[in-house]
Order: sequence, then C-alpha cells, then structure tokens
Amino acid sequence: MTVRHLISTDDLTDDELRHVVNRGDDFSSGRAALDLPLAGQIAGIYFRKTSTRTRTAFSAGALRLGAQIVAYGPDDLQLNTGETSEDTGAVFSRMLDVLVARTAGDPVEMRAWASQDRMSVINAMSSAEHPTQAVTDLVTLQRHFGKIEGLRLLYVGEGNNSAASIALAATRYAGVHLELRTPPGYGLDPEIAARAAAHAARCGAVVIERHDMDDLPDELDAIYTTRWQTTGTTKPDANWRDIFAPFQVNLALWDQNPQAIFLHDLPAHRGEEVTAEILDGPMSIAFDQAENKMHGAMAVLDWCRRGIME
Repeated sequence: MTVRHLISTDDLTDDELRHVVNRGDDFSSGRAALDLPLAGQIAGIYFRKTSTRTRTAFSAGALRLGAQIVAYGPDDLQLNTGETSEDTGAVFSRMLDVLVARTAGDPVEMRAWASQDRMSVINAMSSAEHPTQAVTDLVTLQRHFGKIEGLRLLYVGEGNNSAASIALAATRYAGVHLELRTPPGYGLDPEIAARAAAHAARCGAVVIERHDMDDLPDELDAIYTTRWQTTGTTKPDANWRDIFAPFQVNLALWDQNPQAIFLHDLPAHRGEEVTAEILDGPMSIAFDQAENKMHGAMAVLDWCRRGIME
C-alpha cells in the first residue's frame, strides 16, 4: 500500500501535480463522475487557526466524495497537554483515513503526524507553505485559460505561504513567466526561492523576484495578491504598512495589462492590498477561485486516498 501525503507542494512530482490539477478542473467543470472514492472512510478536519474557505472546502469536498468527517478545534486535542505529535499521529492513524490540518506553524509537526503507514496527512496551511491553495490557483487558471503553460503571471505582496506554494507549482509548467514583486524584507524564503528557481530551470519556466514596483512586465495574463496580514504571523517592522503601501493592487496595474484577470486567495481587505474596484470589478475571478478551493480539495483527497487503494 502507498500512503500519500501532501505537506509540501514538492511532495507532488510534476506528473502528479498535473494529475491533481486536471482532476480539480474535471470536478470544477462537472466532467468528473462522483464515484465516491472516499465511501466508508473518515476524514479528520483539524483547524488550529481560523478558516472560512479551506475548512469548508475540505469538509464539503470530503462529504461529496463519500467520506464522513470528524472536526477538531484548536483546544480539542491532547497536544495542548503535552502529548507528542508522533503519538497523536499514531493514534489518529488507527481511527482516521485522512487528516486535513491547518496549524500556521512549522510543517515538521505535520511530518510527525505522517510518520505512520495508514493515514494520509494534508497540509491545509502551515507557516511555510499552503500547497492546496496552489492547487486551487492552478485549477482556476486552467479553467479560465484552458492551459497553464506559457501564462504570464504577476504576484504582488508578501512572500508568504501562498506565494511560496504558487512559486513552487507554477514553475513546473513550461513557458510560464512568474514575476513576484515583494516588499523589501518580506520576500520569499531563500530556500523556497531556490527550489522554485530549480523547478523553472528544469521545466522551461521563468521566475523572477524583485522588491520594488518599477518596470513591471506587460502582456500579463493574471495579477495575484494576498492579504497583507497573513494568518498566524506578525510583522517585525512597526511601520510595515508604509513598506507595503506601494505594493497595493489597483487600477494602475491594468493600464498596461487591460486583458489581465485578478486573483486573490481571500479573505481580502479592500483598501489595503487591493482596491474595491479591482476585487469587485470585471477583471476579478477571486470568487470563482474561492469555489475552486472545494474542487481542488476534492482532487487532493482523491489523489491521497486512491494511492492507498491502487
């Protein structure tokens, strides 16, 4: 038996990433028959941090695939009284088939839960990465453009876990040009940036990170941002809003890219990282993107559990 986990985007091979994205596209379009691959299985949904889209997406997705769910809040587990992560994972694995967890903490904890051979573990957001968000983003791009290869993408804002995951995922597609404009001192983790650059070199993509908003690329297909106040993090600079202000997504970005669509992983703070005229405007497909969280979640659950059954 093969127990599959998705803790880092890099847990997926290139072919597996494409398979999961294509499967999410099929779920989103209605082409995928719901053959209930999780029938008779139990999914644990453990969210230590707040969530609207991801928690609902995995809960609804697991139910639609035939599973039953057990939900845990931040104060429900004996982890709070000193039980080790390894012991928690060992016990969970004897009762659950899959654990979907949001911690906003070190992914090492999730790796400890995954150190058993029965239960799949899915990262619904750690401090380092948000891999299921990257699946959502790629499903959304593929649904809109019919492809991912060759797209020109601009990410604006903090080099947070969502930025890390899209950098690790989009660079697997040939011809993609991904440019990240992150505030000085708030860029991608160097290790993540190096991995993304290696993917790009191997797959024929381009990834560039700069810390200003000068000389922006044109002929963009999509412009993407996330909120400035990421769940579970604080800013070391008291004047961080001044540092971030030039990186607001507003209509000026569409002057040279009128054809570009807008993406946002939500929740959004209108007037901070994005203006209302963009988020609520005709260029925005952010709420289609939010819906695709469920379709992406279903694709990830399907991939994890079919690995057990194959």
